[in-house]
Amino acid sequence: MKVRNSLKSLKGRHRDNRVIRRKGRVYVINKTNRRFKARQG
Repeated sequence: MKVRNSLKSLKGRHRDNRVIRRKGRVYVINKTNRRFKARQG
């Protein structure tokens, strides 16, 4: 999992990416291709 300042660019890397907020942190997760994971905050 990568820690990034901006997740908007990472969201566009794969069409199944989702931006999700959990416990005050913002995540990019992908159910089909699990290597596209990132966290902010």
